[in-house]
Amino acid sequence: MALVILRCVFFAVAIALGFQLLPMVTGAGKGQSLPWISFLGVLTIAFGVLAADMSIRRKRLDTITAVYFGMIIGLFLTYVFQLALTPILPEQKENADLANWLRIALATVVCYSCISVLLQTKDDFRFIIPYVEFAKEVKGLKPYVLDTSVVIDGRIADVVETRIIDNQLVMPQFVIAELQAIADSGDKLRRNRGRRGLDILNKLRSDPQVDLMIYDRELPEFAGQTVDQKLVLLAKHLEGKVVTNDYNLNKVAKLHNVGVINLNDIANSLKPVFLPGEHVEVRIVKPGEEPGQGVGYLEDGTMVVIEGGREHVGQNIAAAVTSVLQTSAGRMVFGRYERAAAETDEPRPAPVRRGQAV
Repeated sequence: MALVILRCVFFAVAIALGFQLLPMVTGAGKGQSLPWISFLGVLTIAFGVLAADMSIRRKRLDTITAVYFGMIIGLFLTYVFQLALTPILPEQKENADLANWLRIALATVVCYSCISVLLQTKDDFRFIIPYVEFAKEVKGLKPYVLDTSVVIDGRIADVVETRIIDNQLVMPQFVIAELQAIADSGDKLRRNRGRRGLDILNKLRSDPQVDLMIYDRELPEFAGQTVDQKLVLLAKHLEGKVVTNDYNLNKVAKLHNVGVINLNDIANSLKPVFLPGEHVEVRIVKPGEEPGQGVGYLEDGTMVVIEGGREHVGQNIAAAVTSVLQTSAGRMVFGRYERAAAETDEPRPAPVRRGQAV
């Protein structure tokens, strides 16, 4: 509403300027049609300015700032150059027009040069004074831009509930659109995953202690880009980090020098550390790939491969850790079978003889 009022006031001022121009042109002794042509010309210019402003809806603040600063610096340098060139500029009345045109040409060239330099270096915009440098300083916590995979995974809500993250969470509108498309999919599995992601978002949104922002702007750089590329560009624009479980997105973000937080890496770093020689109890659920091996899983999902555990599928056994392998998919523990876990936890009941009362 404020913008509409501003535009109406601007157009009203243009009409007033047009009426002020009418007697000036009429008093100059010109033709009868020239005053109204001048009046319509002023209105046309005002309408063109409003049309240009309305057509460019998403304006870049860094570009506008570069133009403003370039204009101010250019005008200041023009004034300095004019003072320096005053002794050599023509002062005769017959050459006054030439001097004025030289000043206008100088101002145009200097202002254009300053604006051009700032537009080309707006990403590294800074003023440099000898021994002092004023640069853009990022204050506060960097925002975290959420990926589709990390929202569907759901663990981000559990991590946020621990209050270990105080940063602002940014949820782009195009990620919400992708979640909605997944939730409307004909595949039941994909539909359930999409609905789970939307439920996680609602859970984060309803938490009063979570700073979740829905980013619905479309940056000019987003044109023709994929969702992953948009995430990287948005994180770079906000000077934040991408939170994801996607291995490929992790690599792409690092190529663009954008920080990445991978929940899989966090989960792996929080898993208990086993040293060779320690004992672990695990239930063998299936045979391994090699002869004699059995495979089990700890409560946190860590895979345990036991030598000599193939014959104990479906049993809880005690094993000695021989080595630990850390991979991008997670952590694997290798061990050697020692004995059944029941032998260490509970004594075996005495055998019951025939005819003895139980």
